[in-house]
Amino acid sequence: MKKIVLFFSIVIIMASCKSIDNYNLQATKLHPVEDVHEDVDNVYKKLKKLHPRLYQFANKETLEYKFDSLKKAINKPITSREFYKKLAVVTKYIGQGHLSVSPPFIRFNRKERLNKNKMQFDLNNLDLEFIDNKLIVFKAKGEDSLLVNAEILKVDGKTTQNLMDKYKNWIASDGYNTTLHDRVVGKRFFRYYQYDIGRFDSISLTFKNRDSTFTKQYKRKLKSQITNKDSLNVDSLKTKNSKTKVSKVERKAKRLKRKKDFKDRQKYGYSILDKQKTRALTFVGKDSTVAFVKIRQFSNGNYKAFYEETFTILDSLKTETLIIDLRNNFGGRLNEITNLYSYLTDKNFTFINKSEVNSRIPTLKYLMGDNTSLGGKIFFGVLSPFLLVRDLVKTSKKDGKLYYKFKSAKEQEPNPLNFKGKIYVLINGNSFSASSMFSTQLKGTKRATFVGEETGGAYNGTVAGLYKRYELPNTKVKANIGMLHIDSKYKIEPDGYGIKPDIEIVPTYKDRLNNRDPELEWILKDINKN
Repeated sequence: MKKIVLFFSIVIIMASCKSIDNYNLQATKLHPVEDVHEDVDNVYKKLKKLHPRLYQFANKETLEYKFDSLKKAINKPITSREFYKKLAVVTKYIGQGHLSVSPPFIRFNRKERLNKNKMQFDLNNLDLEFIDNKLIVFKAKGEDSLLVNAEILKVDGKTTQNLMDKYKNWIASDGYNTTLHDRVVGKRFFRYYQYDIGRFDSISLTFKNRDSTFTKQYKRKLKSQITNKDSLNVDSLKTKNSKTKVSKVERKAKRLKRKKDFKDRQKYGYSILDKQKTRALTFVGKDSTVAFVKIRQFSNGNYKAFYEETFTILDSLKTETLIIDLRNNFGGRLNEITNLYSYLTDKNFTFINKSEVNSRIPTLKYLMGDNTSLGGKIFFGVLSPFLLVRDLVKTSKKDGKLYYKFKSAKEQEPNPLNFKGKIYVLINGNSFSASSMFSTQLKGTKRATFVGEETGGAYNGTVAGLYKRYELPNTKVKANIGMLHIDSKYKIEPDGYGIKPDIEIVPTYKDRLNNRDPELEWILKDINKN
């Protein structure tokens, strides 16, 4: 029996290695023109089948012309990465921000993955922003904290301005909105750079910091080779080398702290990469009359517990003004923003309309996407009869179109703890997806004053909710296709733009150098004035 198990284990490992080798060959080789043309037809066919608003911002004739022109422009063998760059320019024209394409990357076997996990890349210490046509370091960790507000002039000898202009051509936003381009290309600059050149183990950045210009090299290194100066102070060495036993009281205190930290991370959400809470409540000034809620994303953490706690506190303290910061919030859960809105209204509401869809079984299509593992597909295959019935119950047909009903499309009551004071909302170009949906509801009901810049997500809705991850058979380029059009009853004309602020304030590089938050400053002045 042991020999049989060993035999099959060896066969599976060999098959896996062979599969990885075949994939890597496909991802890196030159593809014949016919194969690339076939992938162009494949992705357009999938879009027509799955995307419910494919021709919302580009009519059918124009879009077909774009795809035909793409095929004509590819008249010699090209790599998958080269094809991705050409395809992204066309899919951007569709004007749907949740529709994205990405190039394939080399896959690793188990041993290579283990070695990769032992590496650390200090480039991840940098959080970038594009402001005043400058790519700057917005935040930084470790030794790189000295680089905050430094401008990046060149990347591996290439000017950042040329790179930014190139990458903006690959980024789709909802409709005709442009604020997303500048914001997201700064925030995710290194991701697009990797899309451009492939996975890299070192990078050279030329900085301008105050009056000096210098170049710094970043390399992947073994974690064991990196010295954390903060952890090598005298006290920590004494603790490490000391033979003194930790007391029972100290052990209990540490255990209670770990337990509290775990519960807090569950409630508030937590980003391991940024080491920040996803949601946080603070107060501005000496008393509790002005509350400030920062929401970095509408995902991870027990949002119901957080909002119940937050609005219980605001109610007990008789807080008069609430500031909600949605800047750089790319979105998340529909149920969360519906729950949050219930605390901001005193009327019954229906958060969204029924969602237009092209399939009666969108959940199954999502779960059986190309990003689902074989084990996952087997698991969901077993559950498919139940999922099928669920989808069919939620889907209905009206006027020749299919509609899917989310829980948020049902009429709901306001929460008894609903906040009745003045509300301000901070927004920018990176306020996208669920952030924009939430802002639409507040804007449409005239419930809040918006300060900042136009959101990257559209006022009139977006195609998201559930996605089909599709891998093109020849080039292995991936397409992420939204399947549900999600919108509220509130609309603006013309279509294709975001939620525009009541008070437009766009921060400048000078503001960053002076550590100023001009949007928040305006709100605080307005509160004092009134």
